[in-house]
Amino acid sequence: MMHGFRYKSMLLSRNFHIRDYQMTPKNNQRRTVLSALSATVGFVLGLQIGVVHAEVKQITLDYATYNPVGLILKEKGFLEDDLKAKGIKVRWVQTLGSNKALEFLNAGSIDFGSTYAAASLVGKVNGNPIKSIYVYTRPGGVALVKPKGSTLTKVEELKGKRVAVTRGTDPHIYLIRALAKHGLSDKDIQSVLLQHGDGRAALVRGDVDAWSALDPLTAAAELENGAQIFYQDPELSTWGFLNVRESFAKENPELVKQVLASYEKARQYAIANPKEVVKVLATLAKLPDNIIERQLQREDFSVSQIGDAQRKFVLEAGQALQKAGVIKPEVNIQTVVNDLIDVRYVVAAR
Repeated sequence: MMHGFRYKSMLLSRNFHIRDYQMTPKNNQRRTVLSALSATVGFVLGLQIGVVHAEVKQITLDYATYNPVGLILKEKGFLEDDLKAKGIKVRWVQTLGSNKALEFLNAGSIDFGSTYAAASLVGKVNGNPIKSIYVYTRPGGVALVKPKGSTLTKVEELKGKRVAVTRGTDPHIYLIRALAKHGLSDKDIQSVLLQHGDGRAALVRGDVDAWSALDPLTAAAELENGAQIFYQDPELSTWGFLNVRESFAKENPELVKQVLASYEKARQYAIANPKEVVKVLATLAKLPDNIIERQLQREDFSVSQIGDAQRKFVLEAGQALQKAGVIKPEVNIQTVVNDLIDVRYVVAAR
């Protein structure tokens, strides 16, 4: 009587060959061990393959006139120097407003993008997969501006007026919050949706009655066109956020820390060398030094750690936007804010 049967077993490894086995208790035990070992090795190799990501050869950041620290980073080449040993190149893309930065982030065209704080929240609410990880400035040039000769003196007088604004940016959110604070909504005005530079041009031509502006264009309109700020509220003053694509941060946490470490070099350099910041910003914005100097008088570079103060500001902005009907009532603002602001990388980079 046969106590077993003959079979051929092919082990898919260059260390083993096709062999004939006689099924006996002894070598059956050996086969079981080898099968278990083979399965384990296959599982481990498969697990390793699953977590390996493509090696990063290039990262893409934005630069913008509303982010002076980012301009210094680009001009001085701190990040290029820091990544040279790793063979990673740096690509720069200009963004003309928070809305464009968010658009590029959402499309994966850039890895890091500059926005003002409330714009990041709106982007997150709309499904943009970003994390806000760093503060590059607290600007003071977001304000409501009137043209030369205008008799406007307060927000309430905007009812029925034409107001230039860039949708999805902090000046837009600033306008909505300012209106709400004074008993109005965006339905009480005629919003003229333009990019920031076009908004200034419309104000100067007299096509609009007011403009929700930001520096350096606010300063340019003041000094070159005689425009005046008629409403500025420190409580509504925003923050400049550096954002990163969530997938990039998840796959490359150490690289995110390196970017922020380089940003810190640029921030410290900007604080120590204000005249150079004026020069760099004036060149990009194509504006005279006196305009840039006025902008920088209103910029605060002293804070870079993102945390409770920024979380509070974004939460209040979100609640105001929800009350105004801009954000749907079913959105949990607190949850969105908690998911947006990520403090891990700055803590590690400082």
